Amino acid sequence: MKTTILALDLGTTTGWALRDREGQISHGYTSFRPQRFEGGGMRYLRFKRWLTEIKGIAGDIHALYFEEVRRHAGVDAAHIYGGLMATLTAWCEHHNIPYQGVPVGAIKRHATGRGNAGKDEVIAAMQAKGHPVTDDNEADALALLHWAVQLQGEGE
Repeated sequence: MKTTILALDLGTTTGWALRDREGQISHGYTSFRPQRFEGGGMRYLRFKRWLTEIKGIAGDIHALYFEEVRRHAGVDAAHIYGGLMATLTAWCEHHNIPYQGVPVGAIKRHATGRGNAGKDEVIAAMQAKGHPVTDDNEADALALLHWAVQLQGEGE
């Protein structure tokens, strides 16, 4: 049996990739854009509920990795990322799930051979691995998952 690994590319549109105990990979992306008339904190409550749903579907999560962003295009993006990361790390602590942030450059280098690869290059690299992706957030999460699987020593 392999470890269950969840990889996340945090943002308003969050990319995710899950490798289960049998080695099956599922992936996608979901939006945490605020709904009309919602307060600012609802994004984080919906994110926390979504994490719990993923955990329920997976049965258990043994390790969680997220893309560690050090530079943001704007203040709003930085605030959203910080709120999602705070929600994520508190949720992981609550559920005793080990978590680790991974620098963007390390993920891109592993996926494409270049630490400064563009979105299209990461998408193409994940498509070359047989994943039918079109969204860059989903591709980033998949690239992170492949990095994590190698780190865990559970081969590709």
